[in-house]
Amino acid sequence: MSARAVKIPGPDHPITIERNPARVVVKAAGRVIADTREALMLREASYGPVQYIPLKDVDRSALQRTDHTTYCPYKGDCSYYSIPAGGDKLENAVWTYEAPYEAVAQIKDHVAFYADRVEISTAD
Repeated sequence: MSARAVKIPGPDHPITIERNPARVVVKAAGRVIADTREALMLREASYGPVQYIPLKDVDRSALQRTDHTTYCPYKGDCSYYSIPAGGDKLENAVWTYEAPYEAVAQIKDHVAFYADRVEISTAD
């Protein structure tokens, strides 16, 4: 088995993480799944910004762990959750890096949601 590549963010692939001072609310299937004032905004290369929500502010009873996993050479191994109340559309709609690489260690104990599958709103 070959070792996985580990890459460090830099000028060719920048990653920044900043605290989002706004209130972030995530709804799915008519239900509030997360509500926080402690979200982190991750910006990576040319991808759109992603809100990472602290697990403590997520209704974990609405999530169901799946066997789906992926790998990012900048962030590490990624695990997924589905939101059963939303049916197939919300399968693997939530992801987390439980042991992220040092460069993005701030996202540990946070989850992110696919913005095209849930409703994410922000307010001051």
